Amino acid sequence: MKKSTDKKLISKDINKKWISKAIKRPGALSKKLGVPEEKNIPMTKLKKAAKSSNKTTARQARLAMTLKKISAKRKGK
Repeated sequence: MKKSTDKKLISKDINKKWISKAIKRPGALSKKLGVPEEKNIPMTKLKKAAKSSNKTTARQARLAMTLKKISAKRKGK
């Protein structure tokens, strides 16, 4: 029984740090979209970038939208 609880603890630690591992190049999306890094990227630009034919840009935009939603939920609490 100890082995299954150990696996659960390990998976919880991994789940907590997924955001830091997901962001490989901070500021890359801002640079691609022409928005200064210190400013937030407008949601309209993120939605347009999420439909981009460039897979990397689309993936970065979807992650940015997800992080924006998480941030908004935390501010609401």
